[in-house]
Amino acid sequence: MANKQDYYTILGVARNASIDDIKKSYRQIALKNHPDRNPGNHHAEERFKEAAEAYEVLHDPEKRRLYDLYGHEGVSSSGFTGFRDFGDIFRSFGDIFEDMLGMGGFGGMGRMGGMGGGPRPQPGTDLRYDLTLDFLDATLGSEVTVEVPRVVNCRTCGGSGAKPGTRRVPCPQCAGRGVVSRSHGIFQITTTCPRCQGMKEFFAEACPACNGEGRLREKKKIKVKVPPGMDRGTHLVMPGEGNDGAYGGPPGDLYIVLSVRPHELFRREGYDLYLEAPISFVQAALGTRLTIPTLKDRRELVVPPGTQPGETIRLKGEGVPYPKGSRRGDLLVEVRVLVPHTLTTRQRHLLEELAGEEVAEAQAQAAQGNSGQDHEDGLLHKLWHSFTEHKPK
Repeated sequence: MANKQDYYTILGVARNASIDDIKKSYRQIALKNHPDRNPGNHHAEERFKEAAEAYEVLHDPEKRRLYDLYGHEGVSSSGFTGFRDFGDIFRSFGDIFEDMLGMGGFGGMGRMGGMGGGPRPQPGTDLRYDLTLDFLDATLGSEVTVEVPRVVNCRTCGGSGAKPGTRRVPCPQCAGRGVVSRSHGIFQITTTCPRCQGMKEFFAEACPACNGEGRLREKKKIKVKVPPGMDRGTHLVMPGEGNDGAYGGPPGDLYIVLSVRPHELFRREGYDLYLEAPISFVQAALGTRLTIPTLKDRRELVVPPGTQPGETIRLKGEGVPYPKGSRRGDLLVEVRVLVPHTLTTRQRHLLEELAGEEVAEAQAQAAQGNSGQDHEDGLLHKLWHSFTEHKPK
């Protein structure tokens, strides 16, 4: 991975280049370094392979997104490992090379192969499925079953589109040659027959199951294992669960894109959780013990005396688990001090009495030159004795 050159550099385009610019640059590089034009030139062959790999990633929106975020490692983790040989490249980008032929780019078929020898295997397209999870299912991990619409090869005809047992007839468009030719200026361009796709002949009767298409749409139930610690926007890749390939091509992949419903109590930031704990102003002054929820159970929280509104108490290891390993984030409890809207006569009398003593004590301490901390300690002392029904634990 470390020795691989940047894909944008290989194609000579900017990171914000459009798909059209990327395709144009790739065609120019492929035309210049095509093996038929450079027999025995290993440098040109390597350049040809590098450009094909770069184009495969950058012209695909999902692969490009993974590459922009995580580089070569991100693309590799999605299942793409490059091309095995020139045949792979020609099968994947045959339309581009046929365009080159139409431009007079090559004098003959060369290594493109397959022209008239049958349709090229076509890899299946990738699919995207948007999955919405409850907060705890995404955070703690879960297994869900989804129903994904996908395209599969017809099981009746095996993807050929022909009624089983029917005989073959020569293709009338190409007269059974598998290719058609047309003149383009001084060049004669030969391409795969569009009607028989190079098969030279086809079946006289269409498959009744797929109406001759060779492909069917179906819904497949797939079990998705969601690792712990997942958050909204996470992509889970399920190799081979996309649309079926054509003519023996491999199936595409399925990308599960996660959305997460908000929780009524917890708020997530990274791998930390935030929880709001409402307490009375008496509990804040005297201290208290609360039973609070965590992701899996409940536990006791000690609120020390003198806790101020908005203070945060951190509980280590009670947050979101990391996808790999035994680490967990923290749970941060934000203290919210509630001030009563109404007071009983006795409560009002006690508070007014306390307020009067607080003023008198502050004046006395100011006259003696005592610190503000001494004044605060005196206030806590008065609270202690005024609200005897609330004792610190």
